[in-house]
Amino acid sequence: MRIPAHSVCTAIRDDIVAGVHARGGRLTEEVLARRYGVSRVPVREALRTLEAEGFVVTRRHAGACVAEPTEQEAADLLDMRMLLEPLGAARAAQRRTEAHLKVLRGLVRLGQERARRGHSEDLRSLGGWFHETLAQASCSPSLTAMLTQLRHKIAWMYTVEASPSPVESWAEHGAIVDAVARGDGERARAVTALHTERATGAHRLRFPGGTGRVRTSQHAVNMSGLRH
Repeated sequence: MRIPAHSVCTAIRDDIVAGVHARGGRLTEEVLARRYGVSRVPVREALRTLEAEGFVVTRRHAGACVAEPTEQEAADLLDMRMLLEPLGAARAAQRRTEAHLKVLRGLVRLGQERARRGHSEDLRSLGGWFHETLAQASCSPSLTAMLTQLRHKIAWMYTVEASPSPVESWAEHGAIVDAVARGDGERARAVTALHTERATGAHRLRFPGGTGRVRTSQHAVNMSGLRH
């Protein structure tokens, strides 16, 4: 049975993000095929996809290698996310379905409960599911794909410190859903922009030579305004 190339691509990408394949390390088709239990054909296709996504580069005399992004490239990813996530939220306010709203509200209830009880180990995955669902609610496959790729690459290049105020963070998630439910695209865009900008300050570069702390927001987040 032929393993789809996209499954192999996901496996290799996940291992790159997890650090199994080191930055700059060679990615040999034969070794990868053996690791994932497939032929070299889906591996070759997967490497082409990962090169297009920026996870892999092809070097003369070395072949496929894990990319080594610069600090500027890493910073650009956060800037792109700050532009695209608010756009996705605005589109979601216009196009979301009741099914999207049901999932988003359920995630917010669960996140707020976990935050109040101090269950911080659950909050990162819940936050990821929230933003993935919000992107899907935009009903724009191209925008959803771009946001998904950004999340993968940001997870590869950065570690994220736990929020010092998870209850407030999940109040922001709730405010986003309220705006989306009302169909208020501008409100959804504004609240998501503030939320994303503040979250950016918790990102730390993984690779050596990084400057550590990413620039923090220069704008205070008015939580009283978010709750209306």
